[in-house]
Amino acid sequence: MTLPNHRVQGLDNDEVAPDWPAIDATEIAWLRTRFPALQGDAALQWHSPRPLSAAAIVGHGADAVFVKRHHATVRSAATLQEEHGFIDHLATRGVPVASLLRDRDGATAVEHAGWTYELHRVGHGVDLYRDAPSWTPLTDVGHAREAGRALAELHQAAAGYTAAQRGTHLLVARDDLIRARDPLAALAAQLDERPALADYLAGTAWQDDLQRDLLPWHARVGVRLDQEPRLWAHNDWHVSNLLWHQDVTGDRVGTVLDFGLASPTSALFDLATAIERNAIAWLDLDGTMPVRPDIALALVDGYRAVLPLSAARVHLLADLLPLVHLDFALSEVEYFHGVTRSTPNAHVAYRTFLLGHAQWFGTPRGTALLAGLHAAA
Repeated sequence: MTLPNHRVQGLDNDEVAPDWPAIDATEIAWLRTRFPALQGDAALQWHSPRPLSAAAIVGHGADAVFVKRHHATVRSAATLQEEHGFIDHLATRGVPVASLLRDRDGATAVEHAGWTYELHRVGHGVDLYRDAPSWTPLTDVGHAREAGRALAELHQAAAGYTAAQRGTHLLVARDDLIRARDPLAALAAQLDERPALADYLAGTAWQDDLQRDLLPWHARVGVRLDQEPRLWAHNDWHVSNLLWHQDVTGDRVGTVLDFGLASPTSALFDLATAIERNAIAWLDLDGTMPVRPDIALALVDGYRAVLPLSAARVHLLADLLPLVHLDFALSEVEYFHGVTRSTPNAHVAYRTFLLGHAQWFGTPRGTALLAGLHAAA
């Protein structure tokens, strides 16, 4: 059962009742029969406020374990292992990821009673942004520069990883529609295998909506994205997915967390996502600081300190920014409409996220951010 006071982050940056019950002692007892790492003191210490799954920290100190649980309709063991293959690849190349734990049969994802579980060692570092939802803008330029540097190092390590595209669209950030010459036709071709999304879109004028709000941005990208190589990427590079080492020389990324949105996209897609996640106050666009161009430029500067970006690629980065949310926003529509059955949340994902984010880039502040990135080329 859900803990009486357990709340999660809502779509309006509020606290709401969770869609998924909090992980409880009964589940930990079952997992203890499968995972040797859960032997000993395996008491629940903390429950995550993230809304799209359930997660908890179990145990203390060096023996602490991060347990994450997904509904089986969202992640099977097979689709979860797609993320884990990428994590393992990065770990062998020195990226500081949270170590995957294996069960008694060597599996990193297990299914039980309609749920799918994964376990990780708690990462090294301080969780400075534990309570910050994605799209909460950074205010620390130094952290932005360090996050950009760490992202470039992840991309260096990801080179050569050639696993196939994810086996699901649900809550995965892909760039299939952005890369398509005709995004409307590409989306229409997906709908037979995405019945929940098809059902939602049937009640909208989605072709007209995308033609009006997203295709003008897509036309600016043109065929240039064809030259951008596929690269398995994190695709959710917000500082709340990073742990930090703090010392007198400055804060450094200690652990990279949460590869749930990972897929083969591109380096520029991942960097554009980082800008979208960290530099724009999507949850407070009427506030005093709705956009932080300095954070966006610091992310780019940190990235370029490790990997060069030509002027042409910086221009493409800026042109990708109004589109980078396209596939993921539709996956959220599909999730809310087909899995949690929340029509209001599906409307937010469609109207505010899918259409609204693209519309914002046509406002004075949005065009100024894009102009600043173009000028950085």
